[in-house]
Amino acid sequence: MRPRWIVPAVIVGILVIIAIVIGSSYNGLVDRRGKVDQSFADLDAQLQRRNDLIPNLVNAVRGALGQEQAVFGEIARARQNYAGARTDQQKIDAANQVDGAVGRLLVIVEQYPQLQSNQNIRDLQTQLEGTENRIAQARRDYNGVATSYNVSIQHFPRSMVAGVFGFHKRPLFAANTEARTPPTVDLGNNPTTTAAVTTTTLR
Repeated sequence: MRPRWIVPAVIVGILVIIAIVIGSSYNGLVDRRGKVDQSFADLDAQLQRRNDLIPNLVNAVRGALGQEQAVFGEIARARQNYAGARTDQQKIDAANQVDGAVGRLLVIVEQYPQLQSNQNIRDLQTQLEGTENRIAQARRDYNGVATSYNVSIQHFPRSMVAGVFGFHKRPLFAANTEARTPPTVDLGNNPTTTAAVTTTTLR
């Protein structure tokens, strides 16, 4: 007869293997989720920096122009929506609203030579352009790690661990139709370029 301890030992061995698989999957998901959180935090910092730059540009344009009030209200609402956003998806939606509003503001700047000649406005445009470039890179980085995480929670056995421990799919930063092209900051006075930007941004 086989020793009585063989069956319990086999059972214990199986349980240990299962525990190792679960633990490894859980820890891997925690690491991936942490990278997603960190990447979104980096993106959020750049989006917030843009939000902080916008009032200065708005005030400079308003002071030099004193009209086109509709876009100023749109920008204010978009910034308020971003400031009040709590979830990742809410921040993504609000950031897309800001994209569209900023694009229209830049079109206004490009349409008025007196704004183009204002050094303060030109400096703010340069800062905004740099921020837009960093936002574009941060979006790509976030979407990369978020996609990797979303795929990982669908693979077996991680899909089971994800379901048990509440690892949920993270939203990707997909720009809406209006915001697919980052606002173009043209510091020149080329009428052809301005017309092209206007058509693209308002489409």
